[in-house]
Amino acid sequence: MSLAIRELLSREEMAALTRKSDLRGAWAILQVWLVVGACFTLLAWYPNPVTFVLAVVVLGGQQLACAVLTHEAAHTTLFKTRWMNEVLTDWLVARPIWTDVKRYRAHHMGHHAHTGTDDDPDMSLVRPFPGSRASLRRKLLRDLSGRTGIRRVIGLIGMDLGILKYTVAAEVERLPQDGRSWRDYLRDGVRHMGPVVLSNAVLATVLAASGALWVYSAWLVAYLTTFSLFVRIRSIAEHACTEGGPEVVKNTRTTRANGLARLTVAPFQVNYHVEHHLMASVPYYRLKQLHRMLRDRGLVEPAPGYGAVLRLASTG
Repeated sequence: MSLAIRELLSREEMAALTRKSDLRGAWAILQVWLVVGACFTLLAWYPNPVTFVLAVVVLGGQQLACAVLTHEAAHTTLFKTRWMNEVLTDWLVARPIWTDVKRYRAHHMGHHAHTGTDDDPDMSLVRPFPGSRASLRRKLLRDLSGRTGIRRVIGLIGMDLGILKYTVAAEVERLPQDGRSWRDYLRDGVRHMGPVVLSNAVLATVLAASGALWVYSAWLVAYLTTFSLFVRIRSIAEHACTEGGPEVVKNTRTTRANGLARLTVAPFQVNYHVEHHLMASVPYYRLKQLHRMLRDRGLVEPAPGYGAVLRLASTG
């Protein structure tokens, strides 16, 4: 399919699409924290159940936005400057949601190399679909209840301690522990969990200095609930119930995103997923442009909405 892209786009068009910008990357991260700050401010000024639920919904979307920007940095497309992809992104958006660019990149490159095959490390995210409506409903309720989030935290602890192999998918693999001592577990735990604790401690300290430490609870609740929900819906939309095989336009899906979707399940144009798999070197802010070019040249079809994709995933 890379050959088809070279045939469909000129060298000049490809160069323009893949141009990177430090300023655009910095603005993306700033947007996330401006929205997070607005949520915290609203909750501190008007503390009630309605604003708490609203904050949890929006914060879950911003945590997914952090994951999407981590994904961009893993492809070295968020910033033009390397250290900003590797270090700045790591501390400002990856660590606060308990991930890191380096390990995520190693995992994610396997997904791009083997998309839709048995060797795809993310296949467990989409293998259950299509399923029944009742099955999908149970999964979404587990997300909103916090059960999925708690399981994720337990898994992350295991991965950070070197007990489990790192993954962002549903299946986990236990690593050999022969010969490991408590020092090995401590070293791995400090190396991986230390930055997570530190970044979240900074966030909590800022809130405490503002006299509103309690609103940090909304960040934690969102991480365990709405973040899990939005991650699941996003992953279903990207690859579930597709034809599979080696062709990107058949094993990957672009999804139409309205304003609510962009706030929750599709931040930073992550819904243009066919385009991303066709040209992973294109920064997120040019994926829509690439989509239009491919539509004009007859390669991709009109995209379904998220509701249509969820209905497709629950017809088994």
